[in-house]
Amino acid sequence: MTRTARRTLRMAGAGAAALLALSACSSSDDTSPASDSSASGNASEKLSGTVTVFAAASLKESFTTLGKDFEKAHPGTKVTFSFGGSDSLAAGITGGAPTDVFAAASAKTMAVVTDAGDASGTPATFVRNELEIAALPGNPEKIGSLKDLTEPDLKVVLCDRTVPCGAAAQKALDAAGLKLTPVSYEQDVKSALTKVELKEADAAVVYKTDVKAAGDKVEGVEFPESADAVNDYPIVLLKDAPNPAAAKEFIAYVQSAEGQKVLTAAGFLNP
Repeated sequence: MTRTARRTLRMAGAGAAALLALSACSSSDDTSPASDSSASGNASEKLSGTVTVFAAASLKESFTTLGKDFEKAHPGTKVTFSFGGSDSLAAGITGGAPTDVFAAASAKTMAVVTDAGDASGTPATFVRNELEIAALPGNPEKIGSLKDLTEPDLKVVLCDRTVPCGAAAQKALDAAGLKLTPVSYEQDVKSALTKVELKEADAAVVYKTDVKAAGDKVEGVEFPESADAVNDYPIVLLKDAPNPAAAKEFIAYVQSAEGQKVLTAAGFLNP
């Protein structure tokens, strides 16, 4: 047999072997659908790295809990938070701060990020929040309504109008036909609440969730005009997220039944 003939036979044999191997792989894929779900499960288990979340100050307690729960469910991940006024957080994101997820306290502040083209996809409302008056423990000033806050001798604190809690408070005041000059405007809702906790103010208009989180440090006073100023809280994955895979899973967890249970326990309303 010539060298050329031997080479031809070897090539034919190799081709047949390759075809048999390909056929075996195809047969295995067709008869083993469980292998796909296994691969998907492995992909989920392989989530790792840090998820950086910029979130409204009013989400501090509930998101801290959700972050710890997420880390337990996905060993190898770490969720870090930056809490503050939604307007400041939005400015940081549009300014290039490396962030995976943005959770804002209003659609208006979220629009700053989406209008700048920094969001990946459409923001989704995951909770809503309502205002409440935070008074001193025992309510010594006998505050019973939003109108009571206009008393000249009362020291009242509001969030700045540029942040969601301040915009909502102004909306409630407008609905009641009231004008109020606070002793200070604060940059986020936690700062406004702290003024009352430290007894530097008699009252502040904050979120119900913040009053609940403060426990016996303040006393909550509901008022009907709060129904005219309920804030939607949107959440979104950011376009240049450093860890998009884990960030998507964190957002999914926030929106899940387990995540919603934590949020409603904190006083948030369903979306």
